[in-house]
Amino acid sequence: MKTELQIPSDLKFLSVVENWLLVTLQAEVGESIDLQKQFRRLRLALVEAFSNVVRHAHRDQPNLPISICLEIKDTDVALQIWDYGKGFDLSTYLPPNPDVPQENGYGWLIMTRLMDRVEYRLQDTVDGRNCLRLETHLPKEQKTP
Repeated sequence: MKTELQIPSDLKFLSVVENWLLVTLQAEVGESIDLQKQFRRLRLALVEAFSNVVRHAHRDQPNLPISICLEIKDTDVALQIWDYGKGFDLSTYLPPNPDVPQENGYGWLIMTRLMDRVEYRLQDTVDGRNCLRLETHLPKEQKTP
């Protein structure tokens, strides 16, 4: 199953993004996983990605759309977040140092810790968008007798 949401670059739409994710997961995987636990993990990764696009890639440009694609195959989940921003050069990323306070840099760390695979592609040659791809496997719920 594959579904897509196109939404304005504005944090006021964050609850729409979260609800879309929850409703889609409930419809597709239902009771086969611990939905609340897995939703919290996926929600946090998606919230980080969405807010980074709004605050950095599309800064002060709420007219630019963000496209979010969710693909579920059995218990494998892939989220793609597409934006029209300048892009982020991963070679300049420095992970946060607990001894040195900093404002930025935590989103990438959170996403890579929560997901099994995180991939970022700068400016697709077809339509000029950047794509962040988040992948994970949702463990099936273990039922006790």
